[in-house]
Amino acid sequence: MVPPVQVSPLIKTARWSALLVGILYGKRRYDNLKPIAEEERRIEEEEKKVREEKERIAKQLAEANEDTILK
Repeated sequence: MVPPVQVSPLIKTARWSALLVGILYGKRRYDNLKPIAEEERRIEEEEKKVREEKERIAKQLAEANEDTILK
């Protein structure tokens, strides 16, 4: 069995500090990217609406062409 390694208090403090900095940096980075993600979602919703509108118009045109051909 291997005895536990003794870690100095300075090294423990450094590790905890690095962890804390990583968490804070990650949160700040997330906060900075959040508006971009929201904008991308908004754009996707707009694109979906445009596609649906194009499909609706194409369907109406197809129905109008059918009516014209049948008359």
